[in-house]
Amino acid sequence: MAVSRELAERPADVVVATTGIGLRGWVEACETWGLAEPLLNAMRGSRLLARGPKAKGAIRAAGLTEEWSPPSESSAEVLEYLLESGAAGLRVAVQLHGEPLPDFCAALRMAGAEVVEVPVYRWTAPEDVTALDRLVDAVLAGQVDAVTFTSAPAAAGLLERAAATGTRERLVAALRGDVLAMCVGPVTARPLMARDVATVWPGRARIGALVRRLCEELPETRPDLPVAGRRLRLRGRAVLLDGVLRPVSPALMRVLRELARRPGQVRDRAELLAGLGEDADAHAVETAVARLRTALGDPKIIQTVVKRGYRLALDSGDCASPGSTD
Repeated sequence: MAVSRELAERPADVVVATTGIGLRGWVEACETWGLAEPLLNAMRGSRLLARGPKAKGAIRAAGLTEEWSPPSESSAEVLEYLLESGAAGLRVAVQLHGEPLPDFCAALRMAGAEVVEVPVYRWTAPEDVTALDRLVDAVLAGQVDAVTFTSAPAAAGLLERAAATGTRERLVAALRGDVLAMCVGPVTARPLMARDVATVWPGRARIGALVRRLCEELPETRPDLPVAGRRLRLRGRAVLLDGVLRPVSPALMRVLRELARRPGQVRDRAELLAGLGEDADAHAVETAVARLRTALGDPKIIQTVVKRGYRLALDSGDCASPGSTD
């Protein structure tokens, strides 16, 4: 309230709206304090910069007009615009979006601007973390093909929760490996990139664009394997066999993933046993393979190599992984 009253009484030269929900929430909060009209009147004399189209829409919904909005929807481009036009001596109000913008605000201050930070809302961990823990467990169990992230705090929050449960390193390893990390944009991806997790994002930071990019990328992460005259593709909790989805239990899926990691090559029982847990004995592999054959509905997909182990029956003429000699 104090920041809003100060800006109503002493208007900023420039107001930076970083999110649509943030600007709308700011105006709505001011309405409850009786400050909405004075604040909006003050903003009419300010230069209004919108980080993206949603912020632009919120500015216009409030009866105001933006001066400029970057095509990249990037805070970095907003900063560049302000610095190039000259920030010295300006009073700049920056609407924050759930967390501080230290680099953005520090650069403006170094350029001679007076920066007023407006913390409209903040991100916190959920009170009930059950769903978050289930997600981490599913990723670690190989039951998830991709994880989507729509904000940087959400990505950071997942990593923080995993750290609290002692699983962060394993989670990061999974995201670096078989699990696709799909982000709505580069800002969202930063907490993951800081951990050397390769991320993918669409050309426009929109949920719809994220879904379309996910549909393009996800099939490429799972090869279509020609085995025993069939077409086999693994999914998080199921197998696509000749276009038909066949559910597979998590334990059996771990065995199948191990076989598919080097299709056509023999995997010995010890390698497959590791995926069945510490309590599994030597006979567990035979049992798991038998159950897996039943789940797939075609026993010929997995071949037994006497005294050596098992392999996927990769069709002749198709290459296994590099270096295969079997």
